[in-house]
Amino acid sequence: MPYSNDVVEELNVLSLFNLDTDLEGIKVHSAAGEAKVSAAQRLFDKGLTSQVDGGYLTSLGRTAAEHAQGLLQILK
Repeated sequence: MPYSNDVVEELNVLSLFNLDTDLEGIKVHSAAGEAKVSAAQRLFDKGLTSQVDGGYLTSLGRTAAEHAQGLLQILK
């Protein structure tokens, strides 16, 4: 089953996080577009981020971001 556009956008947002530090978060501004703003909200709703507009990764979010970024490296 192919990934939905929502899941792809959530993966794109997870790929924005710097995994080299836990002290750096992200902020998804409304100017980023509705798809990214909605993806950030869904990640928050799923407990992966600390804020509706990004913030910091939760423990589960860090694991998800590690997997997402690892997959992108494999596919490159």
